[in-house]
Amino acid sequence: MTVVLLHAGVCDHRMWDAIVPALHDAGRKVVAPDLRGFGSRPVGHAPFSHATDVLALLDGLGADQADVVGASFGGRVALEVAARAPGRVRSLALLAPALPEWDYTDPALLAYGDAEEAALTRGDVDAAVELNVRMWADGLSSRDQDYVAEAQRRAFELGAEDAPEEEHPLDLGAITADTLVMVGDRDVSDFVAIGRHLAATLPGPELRVVEGAGHLLALERPDEVAGALAERLRER
Repeated sequence: MTVVLLHAGVCDHRMWDAIVPALHDAGRKVVAPDLRGFGSRPVGHAPFSHATDVLALLDGLGADQADVVGASFGGRVALEVAARAPGRVRSLALLAPALPEWDYTDPALLAYGDAEEAALTRGDVDAAVELNVRMWADGLSSRDQDYVAEAQRRAFELGAEDAPEEEHPLDLGAITADTLVMVGDRDVSDFVAIGRHLAATLPGPELRVVEGAGHLLALERPDEVAGALAERLRER
């Protein structure tokens, strides 16, 4: 069975490097693509859908079903895949996922968004990168902070912020996959609330609140995340 790992919007496929060995040990084939506009993958000019790209990836692998894991922005993409093609997602694991149409109200998050937009408008990519590192990677090691800075700078260079992404309504009621939601208790309050909302909404939900952790769980708590994912996969 294939496991697809979908990275956060301030990262690329490398965020999963510490997680992959445990999934291999659980007997799974692991695929960790760069989403369009991140890492080594350009955006292109035509409108596209990240979820459609993931489904096309499964087609190319000959995988009728997969276990899908998504972090932050990648969690949003994972939700869209599971809603649009429920028969193809056997299980779903969401690490501090974003949620379309959520009413984001956290003051720090709103201030960050305004400051990032202002920095990019004036062409100050350095300031925008620094903002993202402070917002999302504050609790990480200096090495991981450097990685996040590099990955975010690359996303800005590729134009991920302005990608012509198609919009599709997300129907949570269409999701049938057994779901694990993990969120750090020190994450932005909106993401903690989204985690609790999804755990109360999706089928077969399991919510794990990681004490003392922030947003990028796969980097901050790789052993805990790897153990939780491997445990679930071995049960299937």
